[in-house]
Amino acid sequence: MQQGARLRLLRGRPPLPAVQVLAPVSAETPAILTLNSFTAGGDGGGKSFCDNRFHKDSEVVVALSTGWLRLDGTRRCNKMIRINGNGRFALAKVVDECDSVNGCDAEHNFEPPCPNNVVDGSPAVWKALGLNEDIGEFKVTWSDL
Repeated sequence: MQQGARLRLLRGRPPLPAVQVLAPVSAETPAILTLNSFTAGGDGGGKSFCDNRFHKDSEVVVALSTGWLRLDGTRRCNKMIRINGNGRFALAKVVDECDSVNGCDAEHNFEPPCPNNVVDGSPAVWKALGLNEDIGEFKVTWSDL
């Protein structure tokens, strides 16, 4: 196909969406593990983004920072990830977004926007890793399964 014909095909198409460029996820993607209750009335506020429901503290579930949840235009919703830390690992289901763009309003439980390197884990994630919830944050690595 000649260049003129290609240009005619491209004209009239909607512009491509903006893409947030992040480092790719690998087996050793560093992150900060934070604690979140996904229960009704818990820290997270409303129902989980991915499945529109609440989750018990005994469920091994996480929220990922916006860029990781929506990396490359695809969502990690309802997919499993492996979290490594404290000499242990946990397999967790991604059920929510830790919003890295919006915050400080009722929809976000008046919490500030999430940093872009957070894995926000349920108490069950912390228990699986043998961590004391009182420390608040812990350096981990994570990967897709």
